[in-house]
Amino acid sequence: MAKFSEKIGYALGDAAAGGITWKVMSIAFPLFFTNIFGLTIADTATLMLVARLFDVVTDPLMGSLADRTQSRWGTYRPWLIFGAIPLGIVFALLLYTPDFGPVGKRIWAYSTYLLMMAVYTAVNVPYGSLLGVMTDDDNEKNQFSSYRMVGAYAMGFITLLSFPYLQKMVGGSDAHQYAVLGVLLGAVAALMTLGCGLLTKERLKPVRAEKFSLRPFADLFRNKPWIYITLIGICCNFFNGFRYAVAGYMLTYCLGGEVTVSGLIINYTVFMTFGEVTSMIAGAVCPAFTKKVGSKKAAFAWASVICLVTSVAFFFVPMDPSWMWLMIVIVILTSIGIGFYSPLMWSMYADVADYATEKNGTSSTGLIFSSGTMAQKFGSAISGALVALLLGLAGFVSGSDPATGETVITITDEESVRHMIWALFSVFPAIIALIMLLLVRAFPIKK
Repeated sequence: MAKFSEKIGYALGDAAAGGITWKVMSIAFPLFFTNIFGLTIADTATLMLVARLFDVVTDPLMGSLADRTQSRWGTYRPWLIFGAIPLGIVFALLLYTPDFGPVGKRIWAYSTYLLMMAVYTAVNVPYGSLLGVMTDDDNEKNQFSSYRMVGAYAMGFITLLSFPYLQKMVGGSDAHQYAVLGVLLGAVAALMTLGCGLLTKERLKPVRAEKFSLRPFADLFRNKPWIYITLIGICCNFFNGFRYAVAGYMLTYCLGGEVTVSGLIINYTVFMTFGEVTSMIAGAVCPAFTKKVGSKKAAFAWASVICLVTSVAFFFVPMDPSWMWLMIVIVILTSIGIGFYSPLMWSMYADVADYATEKNGTSSTGLIFSSGTMAQKFGSAISGALVALLLGLAGFVSGSDPATGETVITITDEESVRHMIWALFSVFPAIIALIMLLLVRAFPIKK
């Protein structure tokens, strides 16, 4: 039976990865790259697409490498312990805007973004795999998964709520503010990742293959539950990715920028904060909800329905700041569904890993969880790339002035851009939620 301190330690891992680094990358980066860093909308879309092709190779290789790691710290924990500091440093570099011309900026953005993806993979794939070796009790796996999600959403809440206030404290240009916050948040993420590696325990020994083989990769595509959970994972992160990537544009171009309601500054990070705290609470009660409805499949299906209905409802809200509280209420309701399906998804990955071990005779836990991390990055980045691409088609043009290096934004069709932004936050996620519902109903494992 795991101690409470170990569950907190495990939660720290996703507080760092999901609550700080990935949260900022998901919600701030499309707007950061186009409006602050000075990339064109085409460069921003291409960067995220290239990074995904990079992850298709690195994620499964990292999972296979992690499965074969043997050290005094265990199989998966050493990657967290020794990857913590590089994670923080590279994250800080990624939020720094160098005083370069358009070509230099493009090289910097591609280099640091791809490096960040590599370091994130080296830490997060082993972190996810830890769930498969800390306990063999299904209820305790659900508890660890729920603690993980609560940690991610709690830290996401803190990060997003404090972001505009920290910016004002730092002062100076937007580029300076992001650079300073990159150092601060990177240091916190590094400490949390290190804490996770030191506080957790590996109780189960993976059944290792005797030598490296491509067979585990081939076995994945004969594993029907893995195919379904991978598609589900991609859809989950598509759903989140569209909403997070477009939130900054929505507050800026549809609602006129920051909105002050009852003394509270609501910018795009604070707007999404309401969802973070709701998802945190929903994640905490997810095990009880799952027990109530009878299975993970049923609980996930209910979560998908919630996300579908509320996303459709958001589309019909008037595009006016005076309706801010109704928008926030719908975001809160949507986040109940997100808070339910997030821990369920990772617990279902653990079930798929157990299924694969039983079927094939050797452990591929790291490889299977790496596909979860790949789905996370693929869904978030492709959705971010599509947001950039579709905004460009609607009439949003960005870039750097070759003479001064300053960011230049031009909107050729304001109404088209506004309506595209609104649909990206509502209609597109609704379609993805419907696909999630259909996929989970067909998921073969009945737990």
